[in-house]
Amino acid sequence: MPLGITQGITNWKSQDNSVERFTDNAAYTSAHPDDTLLLMGPPRLADISPGADKTSGPGSILAVGMLQTFQVASQKPTTPVMAIGSGRSFYVSGKSQTSWRIGRLFCNGRNLLRVLYHNAVTNGVQVQNFDDKAATAPTDNFFINLDSELFYIPFGMGAFFKDKMHDIIGGFYAELAMLTTYSLTFSVGQNMIMEDVGGLCDRLLPWRPTSVINANSGADRRTIDTVLGFTSQNSGSTALPTGSSSDFTAITD
Repeated sequence: MPLGITQGITNWKSQDNSVERFTDNAAYTSAHPDDTLLLMGPPRLADISPGADKTSGPGSILAVGMLQTFQVASQKPTTPVMAIGSGRSFYVSGKSQTSWRIGRLFCNGRNLLRVLYHNAVTNGVQVQNFDDKAATAPTDNFFINLDSELFYIPFGMGAFFKDKMHDIIGGFYAELAMLTTYSLTFSVGQNMIMEDVGGLCDRLLPWRPTSVINANSGADRRTIDTVLGFTSQNSGSTALPTGSSSDFTAITD
């Protein structure tokens, strides 16, 4: 049988329970970088083509490879306020602000700036006609020159996460992303060259592509869970639901 779950003070057993959720299955229900996918697409989530599988044409999304690092951070400006006559504080909060960074291996094929602007190219933007060119032709794989009018056009970024059993853990879409930095560094003796970009976006929206939700892991999840004895801690007879979240909150209340 798996460990029990501590949900509060009254059932806290530090040697017999894990806290909040089951941990016996953590190896196959945790997120891993190799089960994470990043995609580039249109500026707004609503503009993605139905099915989230289209890789060319308006509203298409493109999976990005050779990624080494991805970071996204949201901050919500909050100011503590006090009022005369009270010793208690309260808070006034503003709109969240989100920044992101991407590090990618520099290799033959679309460079990172070209990948970010996949949707602009598939919609027919003639990058060679700008006063400040980003490339000599839309078919070029190498885009550069942040002064180009191309980089005034926003784009979108989607990411979603699975565990080792192919259950969806979560996903988000970064809307109206804009570039603020680009760097390319190389020096003698290094074994690879990295491109790095950073920027801001309007907001992070929850995203669960239909085609991913319907994906089948090809493995019998219930059988795998049974190996660990995953049955109801309350009744001892109800099997845990397959494909549910890693904490199996459906049976812990």
